[in-house]
Amino acid sequence: MRRAFDTAAAALGLLLLSPVLAVVAAAIKLDDGGPVFYGQYRLGRGLRRFRLWKFRTMVPNADRLGGAITISSDPRVTRVGAILRKYKVDELPQLWNVLKGDVALVGPRPELEPYVRMYAAEYRELLRQRPGITDPASLAYRNESELLASADAEEIYARKVLPDKLRLSLEYARRRSFYSDLHLIFRTVFSIVRRSEVNGASTDQERKRAGP
Repeated sequence: MRRAFDTAAAALGLLLLSPVLAVVAAAIKLDDGGPVFYGQYRLGRGLRRFRLWKFRTMVPNADRLGGAITISSDPRVTRVGAILRKYKVDELPQLWNVLKGDVALVGPRPELEPYVRMYAAEYRELLRQRPGITDPASLAYRNESELLASADAEEIYARKVLPDKLRLSLEYARRRSFYSDLHLIFRTVFSIVRRSEVNGASTDQERKRAGP
């Protein structure tokens, strides 16, 4: 049931959002002329490697210019990329990964191989199922880049943030159901909409303060 729902929802989402995807792709290309998409290898179900797709939000070859963790003030993030990250638009291409069966709509976020090896026992249990686009850990750490605005971002992520995300993901995986997944999807959509409203209100207030 989950797989059928994911496939139908991802296909419908890509179809309905195709105008948005086209506009975003054009904006990225016009910004600096670089690639529109960025694919990064992650470990999925059964520890199988796959490429997770996103809209590119950083300068080309950003992985060679800094660490794997992106902080809120990261100079590698482009002008367009900062906007896409704020509203989570950069993750829309992952609907293609859902169609392919690499990930589900709900499931633990797929992680880079070094971090999976670091917590091998936890990931062996967690990745008996497909990783996903959202889960309780993703919601709890939706402002992760702001929390990691530190010179020791990678150390903090590996030693503090990731263990807590694993705890949350494992707790959910052990009691999840199709209906709890649906509830989580609605919570995720509401969180994104709410964030957009808050950011929009903040922008309006800044304009008023800057006015005559």
